[in-house]
Amino acid sequence: MSSRTLIRGGCVLTLGARTPNFEVADVLIQDGRVSEVGPGLRARDADVIDAADTIVMPGFVDVHRHTWQSLFRNLDGAATDDTLTPASRFGPHYLAEDAYAGTLIGLLGAIEAGITTVVDLSDIQMGTDFTEAVLQAHTDAGVRTVFVPASPPWLVQADGQSWLGEAISQATSRGVAAAFGASSPVGVDLVEREWQLAREHGWRIHAHVGSAPEETGKVARLGGLGRLGPDVTLVHCSQLDESDLDAITSTRTEVCLTPSTEMTRGVTPPIQSLLDRGIRPGLGTDRQGMAPGDMFAQMRSVISVQHARMFDLKLAGKASLPQLMNTRDVIRFATIEGARVAGLGDTTGSIEPGKAADLILLRTDRPNIHPINDPIGAVVWGMDTSNVDWVFVGGKPVMREGALQADVSRAVRLANVARARVAQASGLSSGMEGVA
Repeated sequence: MSSRTLIRGGCVLTLGARTPNFEVADVLIQDGRVSEVGPGLRARDADVIDAADTIVMPGFVDVHRHTWQSLFRNLDGAATDDTLTPASRFGPHYLAEDAYAGTLIGLLGAIEAGITTVVDLSDIQMGTDFTEAVLQAHTDAGVRTVFVPASPPWLVQADGQSWLGEAISQATSRGVAAAFGASSPVGVDLVEREWQLAREHGWRIHAHVGSAPEETGKVARLGGLGRLGPDVTLVHCSQLDESDLDAITSTRTEVCLTPSTEMTRGVTPPIQSLLDRGIRPGLGTDRQGMAPGDMFAQMRSVISVQHARMFDLKLAGKASLPQLMNTRDVIRFATIEGARVAGLGDTTGSIEPGKAADLILLRTDRPNIHPINDPIGAVVWGMDTSNVDWVFVGGKPVMREGALQADVSRAVRLANVARARVAQASGLSSGMEGVA
């Protein structure tokens, strides 16, 4: 394709602050960025894509995913009946090439689901060869990524601060955005040392919090010590108390929810508590052991949880309840708010002139969604990955008319080989666990 692409005649949801949505309009892409948005655009020497019967919108932003675990999707509860988590069961048996295969197939799956940005918390970093393998997968997949190296949960690094810095430097040298994967704040002293290092280098910080009851109150303590702030993204936040949430609010710390994963663990995402405080979260898929890898599912999960909670309170006789979350809120959580939470709000998340041309075309003429009565409602409540037609990352089509522009057969072959090797090494030899 040329350096100019004109996407013509689609329903354009810009989700931007300066550019309105359009019932029918065009999007001009030039040199990887959005150049113009509006009806009747003309562009000489541009490649033209007919967007009739599609919704053109920003690509989804997945703020938290453990992509290397994609080799063992949908396995939780079927074959992991021991006391180890899936990561701790399989991770120690990975080689660098297995990390590459898992990351590559996971990122391609994200693209196929209309995700154009993935924040990859890569807690499979067991050496520089693992870092190089994962970063190569990021490059080969073609999606926008933020590489977040972190210590594996089963391994204590000899010099955690040193190797994390080296991993981030590797990413930077390859032109891959990177951030700091911090420890869970159960040990506040460790967090203080790690976060000080990150801030000395200007690295954004991503940390799991609120996944276990023993973490309650730790975030409030970090806030009291002056450690929280807009450069921190806290993931999960499902088992925090009021003091923790107040600390997040007062310091403008960012939050990412992974609603599908939370609910499979019997935990309710604290969406209303966040909304009550004016916190606009991003959304993530986390890992795919018992959770889907697309943002359609995450949007429906978070809006359904909030609605169910409000209806329960109403049935219990509560008055003056908050309004039901609407589809306009939740589609922004999966796009522009997610980009902000990932530290990329100036780069992606909306279709506006000057921003990276990270956008998707969703088919509206499929029986699963037609006729369209409300475009945003259709995306949130009705669509799924089968509606994803085109995906652009930085103006480059990485999915075209429903087909990934990648060597899919190679990625599948590598994933199969890696999965078989790691499964055998960990004592899980069959590929059909749970079928009998």
